[in-house]
Amino acid sequence: MANSRTNPKVDGFIRKSKQWKEEFEKLRNIVLACDLTEEIKWKHPTYMFEDNNIVTIHGFKEYCALLFHKGALLKDPQGILIQQTENVQAARQIRFTNVQAIMEMESAIKDYIDEAIEVEKAGLKVDFKKTTEYSMPEELQNKFDEIPDLKTAFEALTPGRQRAYILYFSKAKQSKTRESRVEKYTQHILDGKGLND
Repeated sequence: MANSRTNPKVDGFIRKSKQWKEEFEKLRNIVLACDLTEEIKWKHPTYMFEDNNIVTIHGFKEYCALLFHKGALLKDPQGILIQQTENVQAARQIRFTNVQAIMEMESAIKDYIDEAIEVEKAGLKVDFKKTTEYSMPEELQNKFDEIPDLKTAFEALTPGRQRAYILYFSKAKQSKTRESRVEKYTQHILDGKGLND
């Protein structure tokens, strides 16, 4: 399928795909029929309306997916949107395990994309949980008490970086592990860096 709205980088992405080539092609055709601009972002085909991300095509080991960037705002009448993990606030996926499933859901997929475009046109935003709404791990609070500059440095980080640290530290089941994680990243935080910087 070569038309003026296709992006050669996406052609390359699909060509290199080992597992979901046929599914990616079908999803691409459906999305492009909805008049979106095609780009590669985060190493995946991403489709935009007026420079705003609407959907991204992803491939995983068990399934491929159409990720709606503001999926939390969609009505989801069919109950097909999936929240990847409990910490994902805005995005939702529709998952597929074969091209047949995509073909059977084509009109529903288009309806969801149309709604996602309307959400964007209306300028709707997802209400993200504030960092203060997450419970601060005791081990991090103790470190703040011990090194006041650490608290100052932590509060200077972007909300997303603060959340990433809180979630990472909190995930550990044992206090000892949480403590060692806080210890390991103390200098990172003092240097104004995020978890993955």
